[in-house]
Order: sequence, then C-alpha cells, then structure tokens
Amino acid sequence: MEPVYNLFAATQPEVPILLSVPHCGTHFPSELKDEYKSEFLQSLDDTDWFVDKLYGFAPSLGITVITANFSRWVIDLNRDPQSKPLYSDGRVITGLCPTTNFLGDLIYRDERKEVLPNEIARRVSGYYQPYHQKLGSELNRLHQKFGKVLLWDCHSIRQWVPSIHAEKFPDLILGNVDGNSASAEIISHAVQTLQNADYSFSHNYPFKGGYITRHYGQPHLHRHALQLEMSKVNYMDDSETEYDEVRAGKMQEVLKSVLNRLIESLY
Repeated sequence: MEPVYNLFAATQPEVPILLSVPHCGTHFPSELKDEYKSEFLQSLDDTDWFVDKLYGFAPSLGITVITANFSRWVIDLNRDPQSKPLYSDGRVITGLCPTTNFLGDLIYRDERKEVLPNEIARRVSGYYQPYHQKLGSELNRLHQKFGKVLLWDCHSIRQWVPSIHAEKFPDLILGNVDGNSASAEIISHAVQTLQNADYSFSHNYPFKGGYITRHYGQPHLHRHALQLEMSKVNYMDDSETEYDEVRAGKMQEVLKSVLNRLIESLY
C-alpha cells in the first residue's frame, strides 16, 4: 500500500516548527478508486493543489514538513474523527468521509449520501490515524527538544466557493480559533507580517482553523497552532488549475517572511 503521509526532514539546523499539509493528497487506495465518478477524479477540485510544492522551501529553514498522500475524499484529515461539525452558520461542510464536493455534487458512482459507519471506521484506522499519529509524534519530539513547538497548518481554496461563503475569499486567512490555539505574541507576529504583505488579509473569518488547529493548539502547554488558508490564484493561474511560478515565487517570499518571524519569536 502507498504511504499515508510523506515526511520531509529539515535540511538546516532544526527549529521548533512543524508544517502540516493535510489536503494536498491526490491518490486513492485501489479498493476505493472505482467507487468514485470518473469525471470528478479527473479534476479533484477540492484538493489543495500544489500547496506542498509551494512550501517546498520549508526544510531549508529548518522546518519539518508532513504532507498527505491520499485525497481528502478518502478521509478528511482536518475533520473531527467523531464527525463533529466545525461551523454552524449554514455553510456546506464536507464530512470526515465526504460524499459530495464543495459544490454539493455527489462524488460516488452509486450516488450514496453517506458512508457506512464500519467503512468510516476502516478508513479512520487505515488512513486517518497513521497521519495523526505521525503528526503527534513529530510535535512531541520537537516539544521535547525545544520546550515549545508551533504547528503551521497549510491550506488553499478557490477564490469563489458560494456554498461556503457568498463573497470572494480574501487572499490570506489566518486562523487561530479566535485566539485560543496560539499565544497572543505568536498570533500578533503572524498577523503583523501578513497584514503588511501585498495581499488582502482576514483574521479568523471566514475560517478560524479546522480540527488540526483546534486539536493540537494548546498554548498553555507551549504547543501553538496556526492555520493559513489562501486563495489558489495567489500561486496558480487564473483558472486555478496550473501552478504559476511567478505568482508562487511572490507568495513564497511572504511565507518565508512570516515563518522566519515566527522562528525568531520562538527563541
């Protein structure tokens, strides 16, 4: 079986930051692939396309990176394992094992509207837990080494997803669960850096952090977590289907700036 995750070790002296990219996966287990509608498998529009490539510089800053290998349609690594909803404002929220895409289209050939509990349990055991176990063990390792750790959870989304948000998304959205997943100092450094970048910026709206940020952010234990959501057009072409080296290069300078500032704040 293909690995559930990929781990990229720091290539420079290690720092107390771990990057997680839970929605960049595009693979499907052989036993599941034929269950999905072929037309949706060709585009996988809900994927955080190329976010792992965008953050490919991170190991050179001393940052460890974990990325998902399987599609979020197999199981969503940024959802509560008990399927507790993240928001209650009427937006479309795809589940732990989604049966629709963000637009509400049914993605399975048999047009099922739910995945049976025993199948969800199988996927949690086979695909969800291994990612989170590795994520947790890396956070523990870095925390033990440095006495503190920051988890930076990396995401992207199309500019327009009316089923989630009626308006165009800001370029950059920093989430910290309304200030509860990281210290005020760390949040302030991130906000200041991102606000000063040449992009529109929002803080905790319309996204405040998914399960990963909410679960692993424990600032009272010196375990901090931040989520950065960005519009795909910031590093992809206008169709939001192809990687754009120029746009990505500009965005990478912003990401390097904020991560370097956070590294400084952790020492």
